Order: sequence, then structure tokens, then C-alpha cells
Amino acid sequence: MSEIVKLQGVQKRFGKFQALRDVSFTVEKEQVVGFIGPNGAGKSTTIRILLGILRRNGGEAQIFGKDVWKDSLEIHKRISYVPGDVALWKNLTGGEIIDLFMKLHGGGDKKKRDYLIERFELDPKKKAKTYSKGNRQKVALISALSVNSDLYIFDEPTSGLDPLMESVFQEEVARLKKDGKAILLSSHILSEVESLADKVVIIRQGEIVESGSLDELRHLTRYAVTLMTEGDVGKMASVAGVHNFVLKDKEANFSADTRYINDILKEATKLGVKKFEATPPTLADLFMRHYEGN
Repeated sequence: MSEIVKLQGVQKRFGKFQALRDVSFTVEKEQVVGFIGPNGAGKSTTIRILLGILRRNGGEAQIFGKDVWKDSLEIHKRISYVPGDVALWKNLTGGEIIDLFMKLHGGGDKKKRDYLIERFELDPKKKAKTYSKGNRQKVALISALSVNSDLYIFDEPTSGLDPLMESVFQEEVARLKKDGKAILLSSHILSEVESLADKVVIIRQGEIVESGSLDELRHLTRYAVTLMTEGDVGKMASVAGVHNFVLKDKEANFSADTRYINDILKEATKLGVKKFEATPPTLADLFMRHYEGN
């Protein structure tokens, strides 16, 4: 079965507050799904429903073809989860906590544990009460990555980590995907999602407002274009698909609809192209498209 996670029309209310209105998306085997949205959009609520911590008020939620609420114990045997704010037993060492988590999950790979401790540069002999937020996060990540799961759910997993450790995490996620695992990654670091995700799901006010691969979503917004020509570049302002045209020192800057980019280039060629740079929209552009009300 390639479909590991399935959410269809999921709803959640807290009293009169509608936290989730209509959440639908899937996560498949060998796929990293980036789940993004600001605080309060419904990301953590959705993840808690998937984990069987919260009971949904409507819709369908399955992992491995099983109901996330009724079959949560069976599901948990095959998943690993890392939250963005990790609480640990203060008087246990990092190493003891990692071993306890591995045992609770039903085993784990001790060689991989040791490898990850070295990669994440964690001192496993220190007690948890001495750890910074970043080190507490490392304990959770090492614990999750040391066991063999079919689904990995990460909710702001690199919170508190420095850029070097973020890079280590990204390499480990890429390795999981290569091994055929499914990964749901909720993160506010858009560059992290952009570099890892095969599919992006954007949630706003409890509803999915965009879903698809980055290439698919880029068709919904515009390229940023810089152009210089031998002829009068000002003529490009009236070409179909050209928007926000600004001319400065014979260099034109404008945004261009994706479906017109080939036609724009043809028109520019007629003027004798000296410089043509077209930058595709980033995930941040796509994200802000929804959160600036455009």
C-alpha cells in the first residue's frame, strides 16, 4: 500500500471554535510532505488527531488503512514522532532517555543510535535538566531516528537547533525517504520544507488552501524577471503576461505569469536580448500569497 496517511474532510471543534474545517491530504510511501502554516492555523491539531491524542468531530483519518482513534495502539508501533517542544525526565541522562524511548517503541538499532549521537554532537552522559532546548530536541530526534518506523511525523523538529544540526537532520530525512519511509514534516522554516518536500500542503484557518508538488504550485504564481535588450525594452511593458513593469537604467524588472514566460522570451528576442534572468517563485512566495490576502 503506497498511501500511508489519509485525511479526508477532517473537522475539529473546541466548544464553539472551529479549529479544523475541512482538512484533506495524503502522505505516500517514499514521500516527504511539507505541512506549513502560521501558529494557530491547525497544524498541531491535525497532527494530534493523527496521533490519536484528539478525537475528530468529522471526516476520515487513517494511517496504514486503520482508524487513527480506534486503532491508535497498533498504529503507534509503526510510527515515530518528534514534537517541537520536548519535555524530558530531568534526572535521567540523555543516553538513558534515548534507550528508554527505544525500549518503549519495541527495540531499535544501537549502532544507529551511537552513530546519530555522534552526528548530532550530543553528550549522552549529561542529565536532561542541564540540556538546552536544542539538546533536548536532539534527544527526541535521535530516539525517533534510531527505531525502524514506516511513518515519521515531525512537528517543528529543528526548533532550537543551529544551522549545522538542521543540515544533519535534513540529510537523515533524505536517507529515510531513500529507504522507502513516509514523512510528514510540519515546519515554519520554509527553506527546510522547500529542500526536502515532494509535496507541500498549506493550511490556513483550519482549511487546506493549497496542495501539490512545488512545481505544480509554482504555476499559481509569477516569475521575477530582469531583462536588458539592445532595442527599446520599454516595449515589453505591454506584452501579455507582464506585470509590475519597472524600468531603471535600461534594465527592466517585472513579474511574469508562468504560462506566458515562453511568449515573453520570444518578444524579448525580437529586441535583441542582452540579459534575461527569470527566477521561479519560492515556497515563501507561495506561502505569503495566502497570508497577505492575495
